[in-house]
Amino acid sequence: MRNWLMRWGQRFSRFMYGRYGNDQFNLFLTVVCVLLLLLSGVRPLYVLMLPSAALLVWTTFRCYSKNIARRRQENERFLRLVRPIRMWFRLQRNKWRDRKSFCYFKCKHCRAVLRVPKGKGTIDVTCPRCQKITVKKT
Repeated sequence: MRNWLMRWGQRFSRFMYGRYGNDQFNLFLTVVCVLLLLLSGVRPLYVLMLPSAALLVWTTFRCYSKNIARRRQENERFLRLVRPIRMWFRLQRNKWRDRKSFCYFKCKHCRAVLRVPKGKGTIDVTCPRCQKITVKKT
């Protein structure tokens, strides 16, 4: 039995050689597919079964594709699209983590997010991006 599993694993490795595999975009598509499948179980939303199946086919196609350059471009476009969303959530997490000791605000000139220590009174803050000085009360 174990010998059979090892041979099957080797065959699968040879099959996947030169193929794209999974990336963040495929993971996102898989999660959306599963959510649509769960929602399609509700009686009025059964029409979501078709888009879910289409997403599953697309995800499988991307995984087994040999056009690696094209799949990499798709993944980079997806990452560029979701980067602002991820950065916003990261900023909210940092604000919550640092809420007792730091104050966050945006630079008036370049809109960069600046972090200053709390309880220092009125201070001059130099923006690291545009080098402008802003007076803030912390």
